[in-house]
Amino acid sequence: MVSRRRQPALVSDAAHRLLRTASSIGEIEVQEYGYGLGPPTGILVLRYPPGSGVPDFPEDRDDFLHQVFWSPDGVLALRRGTASRFVTADEMLWVRRGVVAEVHGLGVQTVLRACLRQAPQTLVDRAAAVLAPGQQVGARLQAIARPGVTEAEGLQARADVLAALARCPVEEVDHGSTGPVAGPAQMVARALLADPSDPTSLGEWASRLHVSPKTLQRDIERQYAVAFTTLRTRIRLRAAAALLRSRSVTETAHLVGYGSASAFVAAFTREFGETPGRYTGERAAS
Repeated sequence: MVSRRRQPALVSDAAHRLLRTASSIGEIEVQEYGYGLGPPTGILVLRYPPGSGVPDFPEDRDDFLHQVFWSPDGVLALRRGTASRFVTADEMLWVRRGVVAEVHGLGVQTVLRACLRQAPQTLVDRAAAVLAPGQQVGARLQAIARPGVTEAEGLQARADVLAALARCPVEEVDHGSTGPVAGPAQMVARALLADPSDPTSLGEWASRLHVSPKTLQRDIERQYAVAFTTLRTRIRLRAAAALLRSRSVTETAHLVGYGSASAFVAAFTREFGETPGRYTGERAAS
């Protein structure tokens, strides 16, 4: 079971503190930086520094806070119903308060999480979205996730960041299927999103979930319209497409579960119609 900690409410004066909190991977260090807390115009930034574990943010997050997630040196995986998306270091993730979504880090990485009670209407109109604000916005957010920042500086950065997010390119993430969230197929997909390299077979998953392999396969096909092996391959390759922004082909291949770079290159080329090296170059230039 995941040990969960409720999100801190925006109710106190400016605060900078270090704490340890629970995650499905054990205790992890979290730094909190708050500015203008109390009024709805404040911001609380939680910084999860690189460490021995991967931050995870389960579905039962605080329904009273909007949240922005960003990893400057890694990839985040978002799951919302049966829909999923990998978020690169060039992008940020917006989740409106009350929206059910799950976010995972894919490696030993820094994760910043901004908690807000008030945001521009153009953001509030979207339930969950991937935003592409540019590097300066990320630098602005990082600048207030450290000690020694004044309240005025923190609040000005909050205004700058939200203004930029409200006008940047947006890709909304739909909920996907309205089927049961905790069904066997979605439990498998959730695990693969958190760890694309997971080698667990269909039969092993069925045994863990106390269903027959045939029942699990039917549930996966009903939810995702593909077989288990296709679902796993697609999740791995979409994670790879995000990881290639900052990792080598060989490193990416191992991170998403391929035993050799050649097997990964072949699978990637079949899926996307271009080699990983070419994909990385074209994406970087776009």
